Amino acid sequence: QVQLVESGGGLVLPGGSLRLSCAASTSIRSFSVIGWYRQAPGKEREVVATITRADISNYADSVKGRFTISRDNAKNTVYLQMNSLRFEDTAVYYCNGQITLMFTTSNYWGQGTQVTVSS
Repeated sequence: QVQLVESGGGLVLPGGSLRLSCAASTSIRSFSVIGWYRQAPGKEREVVATITRADISNYADSVKGRFTISRDNAKNTVYLQMNSLRFEDTAVYYCNGQITLMFTTSNYWGQGTQVTVSS
């Protein structure tokens, strides 16, 4: 079964940096799209950054210029480098991957990792 496991969250000061990792139990080339979502208390889950099998990246406007998504195919791992962190970045961050078979797309989620930006 496909499993995604996030790590790297924690407490950081405003302006600080954090690097999240998402380790997959299968080749990340299996995913048509893989990326990061986040959910803050009282808010809906939102997309943060995604990367396609063709290595095309997309970012939410709120993180453009500050966050970078990347992957290491040999390690079956996707990363999210977060710089210039703000209070508003506080959330649980989830790794998500999509696998498409014919016209059916399946979504796989990690358990989440907490990121807290606080002074």
